[in-house]
This record gives sequence, structure tokens and C-alpha cells, in this order.
Amino acid sequence: MTPAATPTPVEADWDRAPSVLEGARTLELTTEDCNLPYWLRHVAGTMLRRLSDGSVPDEGPTAAVREPGPLRNALVDEFTFRHLAEEKAARALSFLVFHASGTDDLEFFATQLIDEARHARVFREHLLRVGLSAAQIEAEVARTSSTTAAAVLDPLEEFGLQVLRDQGDFHGGVLVLTVLVEGVLAPAAELSERKWRPLDPSAALVERGANMDEIRHLAVGSSVVRRYLTEHPEQRPRLLDLVAEGRRLWEKLPMEEVLFRRESFFQEGLAQHAEFIGDYEIWPGRRLIDTGIEERMEAAGRWSQETQEARLAYMLLSDSPR
Repeated sequence: MTPAATPTPVEADWDRAPSVLEGARTLELTTEDCNLPYWLRHVAGTMLRRLSDGSVPDEGPTAAVREPGPLRNALVDEFTFRHLAEEKAARALSFLVFHASGTDDLEFFATQLIDEARHARVFREHLLRVGLSAAQIEAEVARTSSTTAAAVLDPLEEFGLQVLRDQGDFHGGVLVLTVLVEGVLAPAAELSERKWRPLDPSAALVERGANMDEIRHLAVGSSVVRRYLTEHPEQRPRLLDLVAEGRRLWEKLPMEEVLFRRESFFQEGLAQHAEFIGDYEIWPGRRLIDTGIEERMEAAGRWSQETQEARLAYMLLSDSPR
């Protein structure tokens, strides 16, 4: 008798997975839930297979981003930055794999490393679809690496490596990646998925796939810290100090300048390509065409703060833990 197929979990289902904002705040998963068999069956075997076999519709970029101009500049600026961020995350995760204390922890963070490496590739490869040559992509990655990535990503990477590489602090490293890296960047990725949907459906699909992974990463990382603090409550002050130190670092980084430059390009492109946008709503009751730079940035900032607060409460690291 053939065994029944294992149902696809909601977080790995293209049609049912929640948004980053919903999933990152409410989903509860552990490393036991998301070990290597889970990843092979539901991520590689279902989620990525459906993406590669065409069962997830991919409409491709519109002419608005295939031609040189401010919209393509915005996309190139964002996707080269995301490529570098995901690449740095993959490298940092090697230390979590090294320091993992149990099989499920090791397997989960090994799969997260592969997820981040895949994200780095798909963000970069999408730029080929909008008309950049391989040489142009190399030049853009080099430019971003020496400018916005050097200003924002390099200090974050060094902070994380001090915890992971120099101190060998597994749970501190999980906290840094969960709260101070993915917990901050994931809500901005949610905004990106929404705003590119009418202008570059393929870019939105790239974001959607990455965001589905990030929901899982945030949920499982949070559960690792929560379990640790449940078993070792005396470690709470130490991890609270780490959160405070990381937040002080974020306040010094010019992330708002990076986002303002990107959204300025996007805003200019909105005015030029209104025919592709129509009455599309970026969130209920608000048309994308009517939004401005500051409004979109404020939304991403608010989502980031709310997501962080929800995750910290779940991890027993707020004033009102769950």
C-alpha cells in the first residue's frame, strides 16, 4: 500500500503562506519541526520544485523595468544590496552550524545557510532578466559593495562575527540574526514584494520566495532563543544587553539614506509608468500610485518595529513576554 503524501505545511505553500508581517509575528516553529527531512520534502521537494516547473505563474518583468530609467535603477540598487546581504548571512551562518549543539539545530541552520545562498543567487540572476549583462551586474555589485553595503552591511557583519566567530556564542548569534538582521530587513522585503508586483511580477516572485523562507527562519530562530531562556533564565540580562548593543549600532547606520535613495528612484518611475499600476493597492485602501517616499519608508519602519517587538516578546526578551 502506497503511503499517503505528507501535506505541505502552510508556511511552505505558495498559495497559503502568510505574508512576512503576519508569519514573522505569529508563526511558531522549532528546529525539530524544520530539520533536514522537512527541508528536503517541503522546501526543495515542493516549494522550489513548484517554482522551477512553472506551476507558480511567472509573468516576467514589464517594459517599465526592462528599459533603462529610474525604475530599473531602483530595482538594481535594491537587488544588488539584497544579493550582498544574503551572501553575508550565508557566510555568518556557517558559525551557527559549527556551534550547533544538537542534530536538529545543526540541520536547520545548515538548511538556512543554503536558503540564504540561494537568495543571493536569485536576487543577482533577476538582474539578467531586466536586461543587465553579466559584466554590468559585476560592476553594480562592486559599486554597492563599496558604498551602501560598506556603510550598512559591513558593520552589521562585523557585529555578528564578534558574537559568532570571536565569542563562539551560539544563542547570541541566533538572536543577532533573528532580531537585528532578519527582523529588521524582512519587513522592508514585504514592502518590496508589494510595490514591485504590478511593475515587475518576477521581482515580486523572487521576494515572495525569499520571504517564505525568512518567515521560517524568524520563527525557528525565535523558538531557539525562547527555549534557551526558559531553561537558563539567568542568561536573560546578557541577551538583553546584546539586543541593546545591536540597536545602538542600527541607530548609527545610514539605512534611511539608503532607502530614501532607492525610493526616490522608485517615485520618479511611478510618475513615468502609471499605466502599469492603475488602481493597484499596496495595502488595503491605499493605491500605490498615490503613495510617496516618506509614506512607504514610514510603513516599512513601523512594520519593522512591530515585528521586532512581537519576536522579542515571544523570546522572553521584552517587558511583556508571552
